[in-house]
Amino acid sequence: MVVNHDAEVEIRRSTRRRRTVTAYREGGRIVVCLPARFSSAEERRWVATMVERLEAQERRRQPSDEQLLRRARELSRRYLDGRARPSSARWSAAQQSRWGSCTPADGSIRLSERLQGTPSWVIDYVIVHELAHLLIGNHGDEFWELVGRYPRSERARGFLDGLDHALNMGITDAVNGEET
Repeated sequence: MVVNHDAEVEIRRSTRRRRTVTAYREGGRIVVCLPARFSSAEERRWVATMVERLEAQERRRQPSDEQLLRRARELSRRYLDGRARPSSARWSAAQQSRWGSCTPADGSIRLSERLQGTPSWVIDYVIVHELAHLLIGNHGDEFWELVGRYPRSERARGFLDGLDHALNMGITDAVNGEET
């Protein structure tokens, strides 16, 4: 195993693989699959290339904090009559047991980085959930009525329940769909 860019990298050589090199996330690491015949120098070059490609792809796919804030404001306007007024929205690496959190006193919203790679409608659901908490601090009926205004609420909750189960069981890197 090699450590690169703060990510753990596992190299898998295959005698069946002839020319192709692939990389994907599995759990918390990057897996690079390459032909067994590659030399050490080719391996180093391809691992560096594939890690950079994968990380660049992930950066393009994920909304920035600024985009999250714009999205939160739009979702508040669309589903909560603009009543929730977020001051910031950002990704958080510190959240390992929650999908999101907020601080009503300052209007800040944090989304777990574990959501990165999920469909946008799932991220939107978590944002709407946190926006509703900016208005209502508990999970009572009024709170769920607000969250239920988002049309994919039930579907997103089911997705997150399944993702949480899969990640906790270690059966799959459920976001990327790769088997462990």
